[in-house]
Amino acid sequence: MSELALLPIVFMTSCLTAVIGMGGGVLLLTLMPGLVPAAAILPLHALTQLASNLSRAAFGWRSIDLSIVPAFTAGALLGGWLGAEIYQDLDLHLLPAYIGVLILVFTWLPLPVLRGGGQLALAVLGFCQTGLGMLAGATGPLGAAVLLQRSSERDWLVVNTAVYMTLNHALRVFAYFAIGFSYAPWWRLVAGMVLAGIIGSWVGTRLRPLLPQRNFHKWFRVLVTLLALRMIALVML
Repeated sequence: MSELALLPIVFMTSCLTAVIGMGGGVLLLTLMPGLVPAAAILPLHALTQLASNLSRAAFGWRSIDLSIVPAFTAGALLGGWLGAEIYQDLDLHLLPAYIGVLILVFTWLPLPVLRGGGQLALAVLGFCQTGLGMLAGATGPLGAAVLLQRSSERDWLVVNTAVYMTLNHALRVFAYFAIGFSYAPWWRLVAGMVLAGIIGSWVGTRLRPLLPQRNFHKWFRVLVTLLALRMIALVML
């Protein structure tokens, strides 16, 4: 029954991402340990985020820029393959702690800056985003600098972040399936999470023009830090 708590969590995090363009996936990931087994966290997160990002891109389809897709996909294929190889060697009991540490790194340390918004930068982004995503689940902040080189308009950024994250999560879902994770026992929970994510995207898309972003990122980083420390504590204590 504790798994049902994920449904309102998915709704709220999907709504959050639709408003500001990122953050919901990280927040969802920090709340999953303790609700589902460690081995299911990243595969279920990937499938749920696939639905959330795909619906967000669909609701804002007028802002989609297809020119980002080919290079990102090429890099993501290689990154997904390498990430899957590493994932198979991880101790799944310690997986929440690994994820928590990586979330702290993405939240507080300066990330490598991919210069420019051209095709090479997009390919490198695809490789890093998908490869690290196989191990950490939520790597959305990595792409912000690249897309900002192409446009700073909020709807464009939110929608096209959803486009490349849809590709990212689709490749990760395939990779987890290919290395042996079975989604079949989870189909009821997945169906509920997917529906909650789509509804959250719809609500967030309509809230986006109405809500300011003032001071949000500061408080969001504090919240994510506390939740990442919780992930580490669940394993270590």
